[in-house]
Amino acid sequence: MLKYLSDLEIARSAVLQPIEKIAAKLGVDNDLIDSYGRYKAKISLSAADSIEKSSYGKLILVTAITPTPAGEGKTTTSIGLADALNRIGKKTTVCLREPSLGPCFGIKGGAAGGGYAQVVPMEEINLHFTGDFHAITSAHDLLAAVLDNHLHHGNSLGIDPRRIVWGRVLDLNDRALRHVVVGLGGTANSVPHESSFDITVASEVMAIFCLSESIFDLKEKLGQIIVAYAYDGKPVTATDLKCHGAMTALLKDAIRPNLVQTLEGNPAIVHGGPFANIAHGCNSVTATKTALKLSEYTVTEAGFGADLGAEKFLDIKCRKTGLSPNAVVIVATVRALKYHGGIELADLKTPNAAAVKAGFANLGKHIENMRQFGLPVVVAINVFPTDTDEETRTIERLCQQYGVRVALAEHWAKGGAGAENLAKVVVETVETEQANFKTIYSDDLPLLQKIETVAQKIYGADGVVADKKTLTKLKQFETLGFGHFPICIAKTQYSFSADPGLRGRPSGFNVPVRDVKISAGAGFVVALTGEVMTMPGLPKSPAAEHIDINEHGEIVGLF
Repeated sequence: MLKYLSDLEIARSAVLQPIEKIAAKLGVDNDLIDSYGRYKAKISLSAADSIEKSSYGKLILVTAITPTPAGEGKTTTSIGLADALNRIGKKTTVCLREPSLGPCFGIKGGAAGGGYAQVVPMEEINLHFTGDFHAITSAHDLLAAVLDNHLHHGNSLGIDPRRIVWGRVLDLNDRALRHVVVGLGGTANSVPHESSFDITVASEVMAIFCLSESIFDLKEKLGQIIVAYAYDGKPVTATDLKCHGAMTALLKDAIRPNLVQTLEGNPAIVHGGPFANIAHGCNSVTATKTALKLSEYTVTEAGFGADLGAEKFLDIKCRKTGLSPNAVVIVATVRALKYHGGIELADLKTPNAAAVKAGFANLGKHIENMRQFGLPVVVAINVFPTDTDEETRTIERLCQQYGVRVALAEHWAKGGAGAENLAKVVVETVETEQANFKTIYSDDLPLLQKIETVAQKIYGADGVVADKKTLTKLKQFETLGFGHFPICIAKTQYSFSADPGLRGRPSGFNVPVRDVKISAGAGFVVALTGEVMTMPGLPKSPAAEHIDINEHGEIVGLF
């Protein structure tokens, strides 16, 4: 029986290049990087300015069909495509989000790729990395501490303890902390009030961190965070609490993009990490723009399916920064399409071209969605050993009916060499099809209509359902001057709908909006739908049970 090496075994067998050599491939001098050991570095925010180049390179956005338990391999495809583009002579950098410890110790795993398409050092990237998430957690919780301290020392701002909206965060899954009461134990312990914990990747500080373009832009945005409302109804901000300067100081080094490498020694910038199901799902603007300035091609990914990560990349990140992809790659697998076609997990290895055809409706909707944004689309079929020729040909034939280019990709097993055909198709698409990017809704549309637009045009819903309290909050946000903000919908990643059980391309449904929150610093309104949680819980048998240190001092059980 053929034995496959684990991701960790493959990563450990790689011969890594010193990080200075990776920086040199980008034309970045050693004095513009700070090394974190031999294979990681922080890049100066001024590194891109040192390159005599007036325009950006090409931007390729990698997204996927609606995720399934069978897996789609979006991050792996991003890395494999970047390696392949380098192999065919295109100077390319891959830009990825940083992994969160929550899913690492939970059920989803890390975010450094897999097989022979990984970024390394894999263990360090997945566990702590350069400390960015710790800095973001500390900055968020500093603001919470200063807020409670203000209440304790007289509350001169007149904050209503019943209207505090700033909780705490932790970069771990811990459902017991979703709803808490703080300040108990007497007058020495501040004013008792309800609070909560979100996972760090859901923090507004994370969103601000990823949308800021300089340290001063970061400070300004942090100052605009609304932490509570006063008794007179006016919002209280981090600037009012005089905390935004200290928060910026904690993030001074973290805001610099992280440079690592792929298994094939190509540059990889891994920076920032909001989840796409509960946040905006894109890596940092500083990382993306640095790569675009230093490379001919930049490959970046957006979290989960195109209805979440890609929509937010385009409607939030691109809207705010002027970025515009030259093409979108949608990753699909035979197994996942069979799952969307009604086949259960236990039977996905059984050949079934009819189920692939039935499940293609999901991929078809994602293709249509990306075209609504005016973007050329390429479908990447991430190949698995159990796929049959008939099944892959079914996908190719259906893609041709949609008039979209399609390519098989075997990067998991073969690295960049297995994705060269995909790379050639992407380059051909960029060179022959003009992107005419446009957002899906305008700034001046009322907030509720923005939510309805995404629900109807992207999800395929009939409409949205919201109670009077939620509608009142939306009107209040508009009265406060936030009506021009884009919206960030927190929704299950497992369906176009808010019901994770509805596979394929569901219809005849409404999206229930149960609450809305303002992220004034990040510059968007968050709409919470269905049962999606901003603090995930651990599964019955979490991955943490299998992670350990062996007798040689090596980590085991990590993928």
